[in-house]
Amino acid sequence: MFYKIARLLCVWLVHLLFRMEIYGKENIPAGGGYILASNHRSNFDPIFVATGIKSQIFFMAKEELFEKSAFLKRLFLALGAFPVARGRGDTGALEWAGDVVRSGGVLGMFLEGTRSKTGELGRPKSGTAMLAYQTKADVLPCAIYFENPMHFRSRVVVRYGKLIRNGELGFHGETLSPHEMKAASHQIMGEIAALLEGVQ
Repeated sequence: MFYKIARLLCVWLVHLLFRMEIYGKENIPAGGGYILASNHRSNFDPIFVATGIKSQIFFMAKEELFEKSAFLKRLFLALGAFPVARGRGDTGALEWAGDVVRSGGVLGMFLEGTRSKTGELGRPKSGTAMLAYQTKADVLPCAIYFENPMHFRSRVVVRYGKLIRNGELGFHGETLSPHEMKAASHQIMGEIAALLEGVQ
């Protein structure tokens, strides 16, 4: 219930602050158990990608955000965020993320792992592909677009692409090779790039 109320307030807020355009809602699965993979532009991105998805989205967030205050820590946890120690191979966070998908939840992942200040797509990290392999989950590509610098009433476009079935990611065998992981990561990024190219 808390998440539903918080989501409605956040969606109302971003529509007030920005000129939101949402496309591809027909591509969003009715249930959960999939990974939403998006590019990363701003601190508003978790709210942007949630505007078209009614199911709760669970995000991994850098642990520094949880250390700012006890209130923010409780708020982030209540909204479904989970702290991750970046650059240190946080296996606990990866196990949590896998459990979200296996239990039928929606896991939100920012493919680049960090924000792009220019809007240009960065190099995809391997975490999304690895979790898709481990959980056998499908991947919903999502693209966020706005012109720099973002300001009050900026046009913000969110596009959801067609679901990438797990069997289309090129995984073979009982182990995930570095080549397969890299290829799957670039395949997902390619779908996001195609969505951005379609923004007018």
